[in-house]
Amino acid sequence: MHHEFKPVYPGFENIKRYWDRSRKIVVAKILPGEFYVTKQREVISTVLGSCISACVYDEVMGIGGMNHFMLPINKAAALGSVEDQLSCRYGNWAMEFLINEVIKNGGNRQNLKVKLFGGGQIIKTMTDVGEGNIRFASTYLKQEGFSIDSHDVGGPWPRKVLFYPETGKAQVKKLRSMHNDTIQQRENKYLHEIEEQDTHTDIELF
Repeated sequence: MHHEFKPVYPGFENIKRYWDRSRKIVVAKILPGEFYVTKQREVISTVLGSCISACVYDEVMGIGGMNHFMLPINKAAALGSVEDQLSCRYGNWAMEFLINEVIKNGGNRQNLKVKLFGGGQIIKTMTDVGEGNIRFASTYLKQEGFSIDSHDVGGPWPRKVLFYPETGKAQVKKLRSMHNDTIQQRENKYLHEIEEQDTHTDIELF
C-alpha cells in the first residue's frame, strides 16, 4: 500500500475517499448535499450541473473545504427578489456549515478566501436554477463580508472541480452538456454519466 488514509475530522466519516494513482493523492469525493473540510494533503472532488460548490480556505493555516448544494425550487420566491432567495435555507446551511467547520478546525475568519463554481444551465428548456444558485451564493457571501477570490459559474456546461484545500488551488474541467429527459433525473444521473464520458476539454486553473 503506497498511501495512508489519515483519520478525517469528526462528522466527515461518511465521505467517500479513495487513492488516485495518477495524481498520487487521496481524493475525497462529495455528492449533492455533502461538504468536506481537511488540513491534510488531499483533493476534494465533485461534479456540478446547476449546483454550486463553494471552496473556502485559509492558505495561512493550510485548511479548507468544499460544499455542493442546490437551492430547492421555491416557486413563490422564483419571481421575487434576492432576499426571497435567501429564505431557501438549504443554501444557507451549506455555506454556514462549511465556513464554521473551517474555522472550528483552525481557520481564521479574517484569512478566509472563497472560490465559487457551478450554476450551469444544463437543460435549455428549464427555468435557470443555476442562475438562482449563483445569485444566492454571491449575495450570501457579500452579506457575510467575504469577497469571491475567483469563480467559474454559469454557461451551459457541467463541470468537474478538483480543489486542493492545503494551497487553495482549484482545477475545473468543463464537460459535455447532458440531455436528460426529466427534471427528476437530471441532477442524479449526470453525476454518474458525466464521469464516464471521455472529455478532451482543457483544465482551467483558478
